[in-house]
Amino acid sequence: MTQLLLRTPADVGALIRDRRRVLKLDQADLARMIGVSRLWVNQVEKGKPGASLGLVLRALDALGARPMVDVGAGDASSVPPVVTADIDAIMAAARKWEPKRRDLPDGGT
Repeated sequence: MTQLLLRTPADVGALIRDRRRVLKLDQADLARMIGVSRLWVNQVEKGKPGASLGLVLRALDALGARPMVDVGAGDASSVPPVVTADIDAIMAAARKWEPKRRDLPDGGT
């Protein structure tokens, strides 16, 4: 099994293009397999950001490329805790804050 580090949309596009070529498919073939336009395949292969994650995953699946996630070495105790924000406290503090004239964009005029 070959492992690739995907960091950018261009990396994902290159993977899709390379797998498609190995399978001897053209862009129109892949587009039909996943239900998108050939232009969509072309743009993804060029690394254009903004493609739907669901469609990218569908394309990878159609090409037999199974994404895997490496969450790092070590046990669960080495994973930093998730920090959550108390949105109610933030909103309450924001409601109490009254801007001074000098804080306003136009100087309060």
